[in-house]
Amino acid sequence: MSRTVLILDGQGGGVGSQLVRLLKPRLPEDCRLLCVGTNVAATAAMLKAGAAQGATGENAMVYNAARADLILGPIGVILAGGILGEVSSAMAAAVSGSEAVKILIPSSSCGVYVAGVEECRLEEYLRRAAELAARELGL
Repeated sequence: MSRTVLILDGQGGGVGSQLVRLLKPRLPEDCRLLCVGTNVAATAAMLKAGAAQGATGENAMVYNAARADLILGPIGVILAGGILGEVSSAMAAAVSGSEAVKILIPSSSCGVYVAGVEECRLEEYLRRAAELAARELGL
């Protein structure tokens, strides 16, 4: 059974590209690693990091969020106006409404704090996200 892992990001794609680098070596052959950026720079960074396929923009995010089994990205992808305004209401609704399991990276830069989440360096959040994704995929 083929599964789709969708990594989302915006701005320069730094979070998404690091997630791709952490996850790609761990994924089995039956997992498709797909990336969607809110802009071309984010998509290009994730593709360069090793994502199998990529797309850009609102329609790509809406379309692929509905088909993903697992979604990873910064918490701003579920917030209308998130990632400095790059996430539209339609994008946020599609991601938050997706039946996929979502693993979100906390970021104080979007003005959202998650109670109970300890303050860590970004690298630690990314490592933990990759571990959660591996566990979710049964790896």
